[in-house]
Amino acid sequence: MSSEGRTVRGLLMMIVAPSGVGKTSLTRRLVADHPDLHLSISATTRAPRPGEHEGRDYHFVDRAAFESMIKDDAFLEWAEVYGNLYGSPAGPILDALDRGESVLFDIDYQGAMAVHQRAPEDSVLVYILPPSLAEMSRRLHARSQDSEAVIAQRIARAKEEVSQWQAFDYVILNEDFDRAYADLAHIFHAERLRRDRNLWLAPFLDELIAESLD
Repeated sequence: MSSEGRTVRGLLMMIVAPSGVGKTSLTRRLVADHPDLHLSISATTRAPRPGEHEGRDYHFVDRAAFESMIKDDAFLEWAEVYGNLYGSPAGPILDALDRGESVLFDIDYQGAMAVHQRAPEDSVLVYILPPSLAEMSRRLHARSQDSEAVIAQRIARAKEEVSQWQAFDYVILNEDFDRAYADLAHIFHAERLRRDRNLWLAPFLDELIAESLD
């Protein structure tokens, strides 16, 4: 009797947080530390920000190409946010699940709910809270990437999202990065151990129960 060659179904781990809360740093570290976890690279019509690269941060496409993909039902979810289109290409995500790998989504609330509706058994919803809206505003101003109007929009959107916190499986306060990361990693490990995701358990236990010590 052996547990070698365990068949485990992957999961879709969706991380939602307002801008300036540290979501990108948390998600990139989680992916770097777990080779069986891959970041879903979204397509977007917005222009690259300083330091962003095609295929690593986003797939940058024009609006016509994006709308063509919508018509082809090529997205697991898509939405328009602040005048730009964002979407999660379905093919790579579903292929990863079939291989037993997990996919991490750095995604907004609307997108997370859309993915959850399509794949409720595979989805894990995590919301990252800022220590305060004042601290969130300070971080947004410090990175100098958005106008005052956009920052105000992001703060207002954060208030809307926070009010939906009960829709999430887990909520993490990112007051201390290392502690928040440890909490996030523990969640991923626990979800990978769920009985229904470990497809090898049933045949293994059948063999265990039938085992004779004679």
